[in-house]
Amino acid sequence: MTSVGGAEMVDWNLAVATATRLVRPGPEISREEARAVVAELRRHAKASEEHVRSFTRMIPEGHEPEDTPVLVVDRAGWIRANVAGFRELLRPLLGKMQERRGNGPGGAVLGAVGGKVTGVELGMLLSFLASRVLGQYETFAPATRELPASTKGGGRLLLVAPNIVHVERELDVDPHDFRLWVALHEETHRTQFTGVPWLRDHLQGEIQSFLDETDVDPMTVLERLREAAQSFSGSSRPEGEQGEDDGGRSLVEIVQTPAQREILGRLTAVMSLLEGHADFVMDGVGPEVVGSVAEIREKFQQRRARGASRLDLALRKLLGLDAKLRQYRDGEKFVRAVVDEVGMDGFNRVWTSPNTLPTKAEIAEPADWVARVHRKADS
Repeated sequence: MTSVGGAEMVDWNLAVATATRLVRPGPEISREEARAVVAELRRHAKASEEHVRSFTRMIPEGHEPEDTPVLVVDRAGWIRANVAGFRELLRPLLGKMQERRGNGPGGAVLGAVGGKVTGVELGMLLSFLASRVLGQYETFAPATRELPASTKGGGRLLLVAPNIVHVERELDVDPHDFRLWVALHEETHRTQFTGVPWLRDHLQGEIQSFLDETDVDPMTVLERLREAAQSFSGSSRPEGEQGEDDGGRSLVEIVQTPAQREILGRLTAVMSLLEGHADFVMDGVGPEVVGSVAEIREKFQQRRARGASRLDLALRKLLGLDAKLRQYRDGEKFVRAVVDEVGMDGFNRVWTSPNTLPTKAEIAEPADWVARVHRKADS
């Protein structure tokens, strides 16, 4: 770990240990059943490749996309993979903060808190998320001994077996259909990044630009966190003065500079596109290969909408997970509207370059994207 004077900004090992200790146990399942689930998910992941590529037409015939591994993991495996990804992505920002740690009163405060407390907090967050994620394409994943990744700069597809089993039981749907349905969604993400060579570097550049704009003065960061907590609790303004958008904003949305808001707008548009496209493909392929897709979609949408406990809903709001749900909905509407207007090949112009990606405003108004990208190019 990178450290200054032996003091680590984040104790990553403690984050893993905390998360794996606190995460909820998975559903009860025999060893034989578990092996069968893992084998089936691997088969579905393989079968999904052809289904998704045929439907999306993103990878030209005769071209072989970059190969990325498919890993079927438990909740602890998901935690280890994401800690490795966080560590890689945040390395430049943490390096800057470490350089500033010893300067001024903020450094003393952060030094007192220490990397172990930060590791515990990160572990608590990951323990919450680890029981909810069904699958994930890790775009920036570094290869480790336990968790292989693509040899061409990162990338692996994770399917979290206990979570998939838990949800299929909760929804009372056909387990074989549900597992294939989930695999189709995650395979779409893999196809997006393997079929569009510039997408990974573009997204990484936007994220690094966002992090570069972060105030690295520890006291400033602490003050922003305090403001975020106050806004979340509704106490940042006197009663009656709360703006319409302020009370619903997440921690991520509040802890940012004006320049970061601009970058976040572009990132939100890209993520809405990627998530909405995956949902569109999952449902488009579904009727051909997933017999009960209509039932699965209806029950899954109801589950997304209602959340779980009161605490779960509060954490979703604070962590920005409600925004992610909006990305699925708004992005899927954008993709469907564009495909209806100009067809799949016309929609695929979105992958031409960063300039053809939709803006946040265009996600809400698909006709504006069609006018900008198609009519201007065809005139």
